[in-house]
Amino acid sequence: MKNKLKILLAINAISIVLTGCFDTNKHEGMDHSNMNTQDSEKNADAANSPKVVTGDGKLTKAAPVVDGKAFTITAQRSHLQVSKDTTLPVWTFNNSVPGPEIRVKVGDTVNIHLKNELEEPVSIHWHGYPVPNNMDGIPGVTQDAVVAGKSFTYEFKANVPGTYWYHSHQDSVNQVDKGLYGTLIVEDPKERYDRDYTLVLDEWMSSGSMEMGKEAVGDSNNDGHSMGNMEGMDHSQMGHGQAESNGSEGMDHSKMNMGSMGGHDMSMYDVYTINGKSGDAIDKLVVKEGDKVRIRLVNAGYLTHTMHLHGHEFKVIASDGQPVNSPAVITDQGIAIAPGERYDIEFTANNPGNWLLEEHGSDDRVKNMRTVIAYEGAANHTDVSNAKEKLPAFDLTNYGKQAETKFSLEQKFDQDVLMDLNTEMKNGKMVYTINGKVFPDTDKIKVDKGEKVKVTFVNNSMMDDHPMHLHGHFFQVLSKNGKPLAGAPVIKDTLNVKPGEEYVVAFEADNPGDWMFHCHDLHHAADGMVTDVMYKGYTSNYTPDPTVGNKPE
Repeated sequence: MKNKLKILLAINAISIVLTGCFDTNKHEGMDHSNMNTQDSEKNADAANSPKVVTGDGKLTKAAPVVDGKAFTITAQRSHLQVSKDTTLPVWTFNNSVPGPEIRVKVGDTVNIHLKNELEEPVSIHWHGYPVPNNMDGIPGVTQDAVVAGKSFTYEFKANVPGTYWYHSHQDSVNQVDKGLYGTLIVEDPKERYDRDYTLVLDEWMSSGSMEMGKEAVGDSNNDGHSMGNMEGMDHSQMGHGQAESNGSEGMDHSKMNMGSMGGHDMSMYDVYTINGKSGDAIDKLVVKEGDKVRIRLVNAGYLTHTMHLHGHEFKVIASDGQPVNSPAVITDQGIAIAPGERYDIEFTANNPGNWLLEEHGSDDRVKNMRTVIAYEGAANHTDVSNAKEKLPAFDLTNYGKQAETKFSLEQKFDQDVLMDLNTEMKNGKMVYTINGKVFPDTDKIKVDKGEKVKVTFVNNSMMDDHPMHLHGHFFQVLSKNGKPLAGAPVIKDTLNVKPGEEYVVAFEADNPGDWMFHCHDLHHAADGMVTDVMYKGYTSNYTPDPTVGNKPE
């Protein structure tokens, strides 16, 4: 791993001045005629595919939801029409943001062929899914990034059901921001739903951005909407203020000027989207009275979004794809979904009408992150938003019923690791540290296969949330702020640690390899908040190519 990191540092020293600029007028539309569309009825029911603009300026439906085992995903440029009057230049998988939903069943062998039609190298990381290490998609660590005109095939067994997602892990702070992501759904054959919707939450900059401290030059797209040159923007050089948007708890920092602190004003992300659409352009979620409905909420952005379902009792049945034991029925609670997290909710459609599923917060931006639960045959009237009303916050650590688990606070662990998460200025730049160090100089967690590892997160940053994500493993949350969890066992791969909070988690070293452990506010990861879980004795046949320009974060 050390040799890989030395090579990466040498490459980054050469490539740090390069950015992902591109000419948005050169995009050519993609022929979707060869895509696998075995289940057209499910595609119609999903009603969540965004619209994109092809090179000739025509609107077309994005890649449909596809079922099966073998997929081809192509990285390419496009434009995304997020609303009637706003079109953004984007990078896409299969000419769509989000990219195509990969929906498979437990037991399937999944084969994904990635082709790159961008000028910049890309990769795919399967966020939350315990793939073999050589399929993890980390440039310079598990594979070389896929350069222009080349391809790479990922293959793994779908053994763990749940809601996951995929995204580029090459220069991810920029490439995910530009749209290189999609969802991976592994269906459990024992579960049955009448409607199963996936909603991907994200945020974008529609105008003026900053590049390396210089004001970007605005330009206009083909429908006259003015926007900054976000294509050339290197987010990895930006500091970053409060990662949490205006949920039902915590301060609203969106209006604060972070410049004097060396940070970044996140209010620049002024367009909020669900499945690549904003406001009235977001597709309705059609239901029929009596339907059992599942909604999978995925946060692909850099802000926490607090979602509220109107008009219905519901259950939170899974977090990060892992089921909740005996979930209780709740109503009128805000579910805060941090970057990288997923929450699945379930409800029975027993209240005919048109009801909102919307973000809550005091900022005007949140009003465009909403969709309508629309009953078939119901009048067109939609209930009234109460987005600025303060709601009780859903607390996963005190929800559901206790059950037998793999780990407890009382047991003996093979390792006890402290992660002091902090923010500081170094050499005039804001950096994000683990135990006072920045990647690649952070202390690695070296394990033997079979070891049981306890990790304590302490967030000493004054203003920044840190959603910590472990590759290749699930971990169990044992305590929050010194108190053992009182509800169902909480199994996750991404955990949001707010300023002043302390969590104790545990995982078993059961998937040999070199695995990243980092903050999934990717601004923070790009500026240092990354370490590795490294298995002793693990060897890989992969050797990084120094000419590719691998950027694992």
